[in-house]
Amino acid sequence: MQHRTSRRSLLTTTAAVTAITALGSRLPAAALDVTDGDAADRRLRAIVARMSIEEKIGQLFVMRIYGHSATAPDQADIDANLREIGVRDAAELIATYHVGGIIYFTWAHNTRDPHQIAALSNGIQAAGLAQRVPLPLLIATDQEHGIVCRVGKPATLFPGAMAMGAGGSTEDARTLGRISGAELAAIGIRQDYSPDADVNINPANPVIGVRSFGADPAAVARMVAAEVRGYQESSVAATAKHFPGHGDTSVDSHTGIPVITHSREEWERLDAPPFKAAIAAGIDAIMTAHIQFPALDPSNDPATLSHPILTGILREQLGYDGVVITDSLGMKGVRDKYGDDRVPVLALKAGVDQLLDPPKLDVAFAGVRAAVASGELSEARLDESLLRILRLKERRGLFARPYVSGRGVDRVVGTRAHLGAADEIAERTTTLLANPHGLLPLSRRRHGRVLVVGPDPDSPSGTTGPPTTVLADALTELGFRTAVLSTGTLPSPAQIDAAVAATAGRDVVIVGTYNAGAGGAQSRLVAALGATGVPVVHLALRNPYDIAYLSGFGASLATYSWTDVELRAAVRVLAGRVRPRGRLPVAVPRADDPAQDLYPIGHGLSY
Repeated sequence: MQHRTSRRSLLTTTAAVTAITALGSRLPAAALDVTDGDAADRRLRAIVARMSIEEKIGQLFVMRIYGHSATAPDQADIDANLREIGVRDAAELIATYHVGGIIYFTWAHNTRDPHQIAALSNGIQAAGLAQRVPLPLLIATDQEHGIVCRVGKPATLFPGAMAMGAGGSTEDARTLGRISGAELAAIGIRQDYSPDADVNINPANPVIGVRSFGADPAAVARMVAAEVRGYQESSVAATAKHFPGHGDTSVDSHTGIPVITHSREEWERLDAPPFKAAIAAGIDAIMTAHIQFPALDPSNDPATLSHPILTGILREQLGYDGVVITDSLGMKGVRDKYGDDRVPVLALKAGVDQLLDPPKLDVAFAGVRAAVASGELSEARLDESLLRILRLKERRGLFARPYVSGRGVDRVVGTRAHLGAADEIAERTTTLLANPHGLLPLSRRRHGRVLVVGPDPDSPSGTTGPPTTVLADALTELGFRTAVLSTGTLPSPAQIDAAVAATAGRDVVIVGTYNAGAGGAQSRLVAALGATGVPVVHLALRNPYDIAYLSGFGASLATYSWTDVELRAAVRVLAGRVRPRGRLPVAVPRADDPAQDLYPIGHGLSY
């Protein structure tokens, strides 16, 4: 392993970068600055030729790191880094392992606020450019919007994929990508693990669900391509996931190994179109799925480790020559069959370029190094992936502009125009599923006293919610008088009784559900509220499938997520300030006969 760069050197570099950034000057990356064409590729190849084997291996890894700062994280984060990775901070991670990328997580304390994120990104880039062979890092995150979002307020938060699918506008999807990409780039994040290109044809899917644009392959393909173009117009690498398709599974690959039973013909018809559309749109990266797909590879290796799937189909059949990144190597779906030292080796042999977040970096790194030493992996194979990664970094401007500025954060992140665009898009996604007796829209004269009841799941980004309070506040702003009772996702008999008692003196009840199942506690809550005689409006806060298990409501809407932007839009629909325009992008099956649709794709009412 290369000699560690001293912390004094890194701190000095960081201080210099901070000073230059404050002046708004162009940062000194001229030695690595590249332009389009053959000359650029020659420069990149010259960089590769200077690198040691260990530096090349390191560039293939994208790693988590705890802390809000690259050089001075909190002590608890230092302790977590030492325990899990053997380094104190991001700067030491880069100096020790030469990693080519870092992934930001909320739970790792990377994303407190936009200015802190920008400073962390600059510190990471300073550490990268302080290496023997100075290279910028590709900083990434999962900013899908909706239920998966790592950067929260005051950044602009948009509806998630299924909500966007309900809106059906490719222009809105492109706007989402363009605005979200601009805000991510302003804080130094240049790769987004989005959009989700899975086609969610299984209502029981526990891991994709509303992260998918829907169940119609052609519609999903259009939305994926539009969002890809939007992100990459803002110089952020989009990443379509999870190849070859994670939409028809009832197992979560975080905790098990899903098996997709589609035939090859079904894969071509159902799963492949969004990935083909992403490739046609010029997608920078594609993420693999930790799933078995016997029709595509009878070995039962997960797709992440499958040469027939990643090289035979993705590279050769679909003609894709961009970056391929694994899903997290800490997930059980990829760790069941092989050891943590072998997984990254097999992934590279299958056709992967970037190795995402192994549970033990030292074990994964040593496994790849041993495979190169034995000849199982050639240096030329490392160079192939390394060049793809460097080309991506060059294409997204990281060699020329590795740093960001505080002024750029203020100019771009969470602007009034961006927030307004998100609100308008959300209004086009809210879906009115049922309104048989014309209960909606609500009127302040007839429904002025409102009880808001339901679960309060944690905010995807840690910065929004709780949902019942957001709904009540938005209703209050529109002139309604509200009371709130949070009942959780498993309301007890006592909580149900309290909710029933709270309906006294109320004109209408708004009750949210979150993954309600047949005969479950949330279903009993809705039925009990309906039995009071007070009109009940149901909001599906996550899966639109909930309505099939409910009774006793007078109207029902699907919001597809519980973040503020979607809930506020739903309230404007409830109050008649805007008319509902969303259309189901998935079919809702009947609870008593799942082979029959309660509501088909395209269903959606209006006023």
